[in-house]
Amino acid sequence: MRLISLYVVLLVLGSLVVTAQDVATGTLSGTVRNSATQSPVAGVTVTIVGTKLGAITTSAGKFTIKKIPAGIVSVRVSAVGYTARVLSDVVISTGKPNQLDIDITESAVTTQKVEVTGSYFQKSPEAANSTQSLSAAEVRRAPGVQEDVVRAVALLPGVAVTQAGRNDLVVRGGAPFENLFIVDNIEVPNINHFGSQGASGGPLTLVNIDFVRNVQFSAGGFGARYGDRVSSFTNITLRDGNDERFTGMANLSATGFGVLAEGPIGSSGSYMLNVRRSYLDLLFKALKFSFIPQYWDLTFKTTLKLDADNSVSFLMIGALDDVSLNNDSLDGRYKNSQVAFSNQNQYFSGITWKHLFANGFVTTTLGRTYTQYKTSQSDSLLNPIFRNNSEEGENSLNINLLYQFSPQTELNVGTTNKFASRLRYDELVPGFLRTDAQGTPKPLTIDTTFSAFRNGTFASLSTTLTDNLKTTVGLRSDYYPFLTTQFYVSPRLSFSYFASDVTTVNLSAGRYYQSPSFIWLIGDPTNANNLAAIRADQVVLGVEHQLRDDLKFQVEGFYKWYGNYPARVYRPQAVLSPSGFEDVSTDIPFGLEPLTSVATGVARGVEIFIQKKLSDIPLYGLASLTIAESRFTSLDGIERYSSFDSRFIFNLAAGYRFAETWELSAKFRTSQGLPTTPFTQQGKLDFTQYNAGPRLPIFHALDARIDKRWNFQSIQLVTYFDVQNVYFQKNVSRYVWNRREGKTESASNATIIPSLGINVEF
Repeated sequence: MRLISLYVVLLVLGSLVVTAQDVATGTLSGTVRNSATQSPVAGVTVTIVGTKLGAITTSAGKFTIKKIPAGIVSVRVSAVGYTARVLSDVVISTGKPNQLDIDITESAVTTQKVEVTGSYFQKSPEAANSTQSLSAAEVRRAPGVQEDVVRAVALLPGVAVTQAGRNDLVVRGGAPFENLFIVDNIEVPNINHFGSQGASGGPLTLVNIDFVRNVQFSAGGFGARYGDRVSSFTNITLRDGNDERFTGMANLSATGFGVLAEGPIGSSGSYMLNVRRSYLDLLFKALKFSFIPQYWDLTFKTTLKLDADNSVSFLMIGALDDVSLNNDSLDGRYKNSQVAFSNQNQYFSGITWKHLFANGFVTTTLGRTYTQYKTSQSDSLLNPIFRNNSEEGENSLNINLLYQFSPQTELNVGTTNKFASRLRYDELVPGFLRTDAQGTPKPLTIDTTFSAFRNGTFASLSTTLTDNLKTTVGLRSDYYPFLTTQFYVSPRLSFSYFASDVTTVNLSAGRYYQSPSFIWLIGDPTNANNLAAIRADQVVLGVEHQLRDDLKFQVEGFYKWYGNYPARVYRPQAVLSPSGFEDVSTDIPFGLEPLTSVATGVARGVEIFIQKKLSDIPLYGLASLTIAESRFTSLDGIERYSSFDSRFIFNLAAGYRFAETWELSAKFRTSQGLPTTPFTQQGKLDFTQYNAGPRLPIFHALDARIDKRWNFQSIQLVTYFDVQNVYFQKNVSRYVWNRREGKTESASNATIIPSLGINVEF
């Protein structure tokens, strides 16, 4: 109620000083580039939809449009020889000028006639199938996602989550460790605060939405450029800082407080700096939780344009995550004894040089990722029962070249070299927690340091065979010298058939490999010899139909065959599928056990997706439906449901701009509950009934959000009120063992979570 009262006060105060808002204006500037060669395009017409305001790009591809009425507008971009496109959700602020980097695609137009309508959807050059894009504005205002990039991706077709409040993406039945995340050409092992070691999930992403330019997500069937993951990739492209004047922002969100500053460096560069601190510790203390999490993160990016053909950028994102435990009460000590808590420090950084030449460009990125994990669990008497102190640091060199022979044919080649120079593991798992299939204690104590090298090299050729048919042929090789089988080759092939101007049929097929997580290698002395790269063969067939310029419909069918999947020797019924925080008292954590790559699996399903972009009709949103199944066969030869088998997933998110400065949006999500494994009377998971227990109840929840903007002479104030789980649904996230009462009980998420957000831009 206090949050609601505060929001009402803000609305009243804003209404008293909003007299200047009707005449408030802002500035839009930017650069238009060829999407293939990244070279600037001159003579492009850039207009504000619904107005007479516009500009023509210079020889450097730059444009500036001034005195645009403040608010959210659509921008149309058109030029002879290029496919026209429309960018929706462009924010015009009195607080700071908006700068856009716009990519446009060459077309087969040979006359002087220019297409004036344009599509709101940009086709991805990286994949024919299963690829969607979200703008920063679409992520920011999505209800219930807390301005989190990964949570917004979870609304797309084929994507499930393990439990509410976490970012462990499950893509087409694959485990969370099968997902690739890339930030400004840097491959990031785990993109989240309090991340899960050996996987890719966590409660909250490190990436601040205020830095994001665009998010591209592919659920499968992607080209040869992306590898070392078998399910999906999420490519997050960050914007550059404002190179015209100093601007800033203060942000109070659902999870913390942050400040951002950006501005020019000389006449040819820019910088952005952001620091955030969570206030989860204050919230958890007020709610009398037994564990108190808090985090800091810092993001810094700078870009220097050396000349017309060369630019250099540097990015660094770092985080400090800490959990303190309140063990003052017996009940608090008991609750804390059920979870392995992790304190961790991490960063990723990279310097990228981009060089343009006549028919293409080359990018070179030198990167570094590092995470320090300190994970532990104690019993209710505060006796330590598990210890994991480890460090994972890796250096990378990524080189990618694109050469365009003609607008119809282009070649893309590249290589990624990774050297894990610092892999240190100090592990303690006592025997009563680590038992074999017969229940014999198998304690593990390890203190080791080693290094590892990986290489991925690819080439792909895309060509338009006829006016209606485009094909991409690719080949990728991966080299993992720390495995017994070191070389892996992955062919990729895709076709796009343009049945009409608005209908496209896509087909893709390929093989994908992924190296084991490093921590799996030290779980047993035999693992280095028994583990191979995970294999997934995929076929995806889809049809995309554009009903309007701002509305598209898509249906896809997919089939994945898994091989070389890690089977658990001590649990012969199961495959390895870590996700989320572990409870070492019920099962062996992090793959610290004997593993062998002999398991197989299959995932198949159908996805339906419809998306409406914000346009002259002030309604926007998306709906996705996935009907699928996934099964695995481990050492005992019996096929079972996978741990992430959700037979249906439905998402509906929609919003409406009922006034120039007001938006109302809502999100509804439902999915079938995941399989579970029952507990024995000793409180251990009963693997003789692996994934044969009762499924979790059907998950469903409704989130709602209202946004309000105020524009003053040199400041923009944006507020929102977001309510997660509007109708108080108690969704069961997992079953846990109550050691006090000797029985199974359900763990439910919070019933309702209201939050208030305030952004001040200047």
